[in-house]
Amino acid sequence: MAANSIDLRIVCDRLRWLAIQFVSHYRRWWLAYMLAAVGVFVFQQHFVFGLNASPSLPYTLFLVHKGAPVERGQLMAFRWNGAGPYPEGVTFVKIAAGVPGDRITREGRAFYINGAFVSIAKTHTRLGRPLEASSPGVLPPGYFFVAATHPDSLDSRYRMTGWIPQDRIVGRAYAIF
Repeated sequence: MAANSIDLRIVCDRLRWLAIQFVSHYRRWWLAYMLAAVGVFVFQQHFVFGLNASPSLPYTLFLVHKGAPVERGQLMAFRWNGAGPYPEGVTFVKIAAGVPGDRITREGRAFYINGAFVSIAKTHTRLGRPLEASSPGVLPPGYFFVAATHPDSLDSRYRMTGWIPQDRIVGRAYAIF
């Protein structure tokens, strides 16, 4: 019994010492922690990180500037519509290949934007599921045609993805690595 009492007293003394050290540390550094918390809050209001889990682009990590306007050729982040293999709301990063007013044409399964070749839509996924090509037309205001560098990219060539409306766009993306 006496040994247990001594062990408990040692533990209590150690916890008391740790509490004093903790309070002393935070009294000294509270401003730094507060500024860091405010910085994280402000950062999250304007930016988010995105990950690319597929080989559709040669980058893995992106910094997304929420609400930043996107121009042709820039990387953009958008929320997935919920079709196909991905749940609704997943963030995708692709290249804004077509912007409002651009003419999307299709010859067979080859896609062109304003006459410039973009890519060819595959007939089936790598798992053998059929893929329906999207329709040609003129991109209306607030819509984008997205593409990627990889031939297996799930982008606007396919009806499943389609043209991306402004209300699903998160913002402009910047490749980190």
